[in-house]
Amino acid sequence: MTIPVSPADMLLFAAVVREGSFTRAAAQLGVTKQTVSERIAKLEARLEVRLLERTTRRLRTTDAGAAYAERCAAIAVQIEEAHAELRRRQGEPVGLLRVSAPVLYGRRFLAPVLADTLVRYPKLRVELLLADRRVDLIQEGFDLAIRVGELDDSTLTARKLGEGHMYYVASPAWLAKHGMPTARTLREVRCIGVRAHETWEVGGTPVRIEPHLVVNDLEIACDAVAAGIGVARLPGLVCRDLVLAGRLRVLFSEETARVRPVYAVYPSRQYLPPKVRIFVEALARLVEPMRPLDKRPARASRR
Repeated sequence: MTIPVSPADMLLFAAVVREGSFTRAAAQLGVTKQTVSERIAKLEARLEVRLLERTTRRLRTTDAGAAYAERCAAIAVQIEEAHAELRRRQGEPVGLLRVSAPVLYGRRFLAPVLADTLVRYPKLRVELLLADRRVDLIQEGFDLAIRVGELDDSTLTARKLGEGHMYYVASPAWLAKHGMPTARTLREVRCIGVRAHETWEVGGTPVRIEPHLVVNDLEIACDAVAAGIGVARLPGLVCRDLVLAGRLRVLFSEETARVRPVYAVYPSRQYLPPKVRIFVEALARLVEPMRPLDKRPARASRR
């Protein structure tokens, strides 16, 4: 049975031939001359071929050794090229980046991040999946996911991007007609929700409601509130523009209905690929969606 030859010994042999000396090869590789001599002897024994002719003053290859050294040198070049390519990849984002994000977050905020990233790093490709389910990064092959809410997987590395604030809102026209609700009267007014039964909380008081309109899309819920149907609990990233434009009002002294953390999660912090690092940093700079709404009352639109 042939004993396999170590690639490390092939590289050592190539170094000896290149340097023309056991001593110089040993110095380059950071080992002793004795170690080099012993490993070359073992290599010849495994190959059952004499590779080098040694004298006290000279070192030269045999015919077989010269042919073998040429092949070993070519392998050494390929290995160095592989290392150089790896170093380049560690410095510049390249390849395919697979990202998962909640539908609403992705629709509202990821387009400019993607555009800027792809323009700056032309060797990078991105595959974005918008889904409200929590994907399995490892099993489904994702490099990165954006998660809203508390994390339930301690094996992942997470970077907090900010906080998503939710608010109770209604239109100025609805408020003019029905008046400002309170925690006590909230269950009696028309509400818009995402489930048939929900528990809201106002000033520490839980309020169980049965929405008059149930939708599974928060953007539609926002449109419905602006149309004057009733009261809804919406994320700031959905209702922000309408509140600042005066088309919606934040209720209950502009109390935040709920605060939910937003994270970027990825499999490991160790040896983080540049493509993941630069994308997470770009997301972390996206601070505007995470800011609480202006505490000053918004003026109602005159139109």
